[in-house]
Amino acid sequence: MSKSDIRRYTLEDVRALKSETDWDALKDSPPFEGEQEFDVDWSKARIGAPEPKAAVSIRLDRDVLDFFKRQGKGYQTRMNAVLRAYMEAVEKKG
Repeated sequence: MSKSDIRRYTLEDVRALKSETDWDALKDSPPFEGEQEFDVDWSKARIGAPEPKAAVSIRLDRDVLDFFKRQGKGYQTRMNAVLRAYMEAVEKKG
């Protein structure tokens, strides 16, 4: 892939794109019964319900909080995912 292949879009650009999916044909089509299109590695799958989240009070910079809230519903879950990724990277590094 070259730099000329890379396109950047704003969220507004993406939302303005017209879908090329024929939703009616897809809805009316039978379920896929062919071979699986890709292999699934279940060796790292985790079984069980996630542990309940802890309710905490945290002080954040207003712009950081606003950034996550602008992403819409689920902003706390996304913040948790960012913190988890950081935690796992630090733990992996040692």
